Amino acid sequence: MKSRWRKLPDLSTALIVLAVLRHGERPADLAAAYGVSHHSVRRWVKQVVTVLARMAPRLDRVLAARRADEDPVVLLDGTCIPVHAPAGRREKRFWCPKHKAHHLRVITLADQHGRLLWSSAAQPARLHESTQAKRLRLPARLRRHHLAVIGDRFHTRLDDQPDTDPSVIVGRRAARLRPLTPGEETTNALIARERVANEHAHAHLKNWRILTRLRHDWRSDATTLIRALLVLTHTEITR
Repeated sequence: MKSRWRKLPDLSTALIVLAVLRHGERPADLAAAYGVSHHSVRRWVKQVVTVLARMAPRLDRVLAARRADEDPVVLLDGTCIPVHAPAGRREKRFWCPKHKAHHLRVITLADQHGRLLWSSAAQPARLHESTQAKRLRLPARLRRHHLAVIGDRFHTRLDDQPDTDPSVIVGRRAARLRPLTPGEETTNALIARERVANEHAHAHLKNWRILTRLRHDWRSDATTLIRALLVLTHTEITR
């Protein structure tokens, strides 16, 4: 990122980028404070985010590392990122019925200590988590590395081989004519206790206030932004 034509030194540039990402500061306000153009601030942020996103781990490498650590279980969950409502026909794609607002959805893998391991590409919230995981062939990849994933009950039909070689662990749902047995209720409680670490992982990610509501200029680059924040979050937690 070093450049002889940049008006500010590298330390000031890094502070500006962190102010935008961590505190959600507007580039125009920071540009006025440092005496530079707001276009320069936006360009610096985009450059740093692009470089950091290239450092984000890929899914196969994450699964191979978990296999090497002899920890056979990871946690699967999805989180929604609010966005400004797009105009036109694309508005319905971003509408989230659960939150009654426009969102992007990202599915993540975390360990049992609440550390984010991987994040998927950001997709409009209309696409279900299980559908997004199936498109990534997540059960087959887990099975290839001899791993299993713990998910919520929305992922009941995610596993493509639930009877012969299961790789997705979910709780049981009660039906109107079939209540849960005491053993199934205990199992659901144990799974819910393990999945609490997902909430901690997503909380660490959403400490970056730029994700409070993505503006129009970030909506198309949301995947790059989230992967860059994943790298920064992992660096912050493990330092």
